[in-house]
Amino acid sequence: LTLDIKARLAKVYPAAAEDYEAILLTGSGTCAVEAMLSTLVPQDGKALVVTNGVYGERMAAMIKAHGKSLEVIKAPWHEPMNLKEVETCLSQDSAITHVIAVHHETTTGRLNDVAQLGQLCQRYNVALLLDSVSSFGAEAIEFAPWNLEACAATANKCLHGVPGLSFVLVKRSIFETRPSAAGTVYLDLYRYHQEQARGYSPFTQAVQVAYGLQEALKEMEDMGGQSARNSSYTERAQQILQTLQNLEIKPLLDVQDYSCVLTSFKLPPGYSYDQIHDTLKESGFVIYAGQGGLKNQIFRIANMGDIQPSDLDRLLDCFHGLFKN
Repeated sequence: LTLDIKARLAKVYPAAAEDYEAILLTGSGTCAVEAMLSTLVPQDGKALVVTNGVYGERMAAMIKAHGKSLEVIKAPWHEPMNLKEVETCLSQDSAITHVIAVHHETTTGRLNDVAQLGQLCQRYNVALLLDSVSSFGAEAIEFAPWNLEACAATANKCLHGVPGLSFVLVKRSIFETRPSAAGTVYLDLYRYHQEQARGYSPFTQAVQVAYGLQEALKEMEDMGGQSARNSSYTERAQQILQTLQNLEIKPLLDVQDYSCVLTSFKLPPGYSYDQIHDTLKESGFVIYAGQGGLKNQIFRIANMGDIQPSDLDRLLDCFHGLFKN
């Protein structure tokens, strides 16, 4: 079971199949992210964390908690990553060994420009560590072109598994060329690498969740893989965007900046988040509020999962009923 899942995860992106290994962890996506950061950023290394949302800031907190050196380039949550400042920092600080960023920042739904960030990593010969928790399986990920050392993700987002199992795709050569930098036992990816090579786990696995992920990956393969999933998500997201824009509900970001997975909208005048949430919940739909300073400003709609056209039609009908005036 373990070896089969590892192989299927590595093949979600064919470019990663040979050079990257999937390390399975029992825990949430945050567990995988912290395992990646704690294991792969050396104690004598330095991380540059690029943030524009909750999850980038969480990674900076993780690096700090593990006592590792870091710089943080922080942009407002509704703005893109500050790549000019990233380049300035990389050009002036040769101690930086790793750049750390979020691919799809679900605070707003922004798909960060990791392609440009990856080019900077290539240019300055630093490794990229990526939180791909809410993009893996749906959005394009380039491995070698982005100088990607590892990315962390989870079963229960774009892969359609259930919560409880996460993973890190790590460049295989890392295990052979440098020691683990983990300051923990449970989150040490090297320990998992050694045991999982034989099909075992060093700690208790959520076996029922693993079987669910195996079936979800088979289903994804049968449906055409990552590109097909991206197409279906994109179509749903465009329908949601178009319907709400026609009802004069404004998106928080420029439309081209969104991922295909989640979209955020400004609360319209005269409506509270609770009013919109509770009305939709009566019809079986759950939306998310904004986080932090965006709590009373936006609502967020995700369109991942096994959503049927009839489900989407019902949601759009609910929007018409809710916002018709």
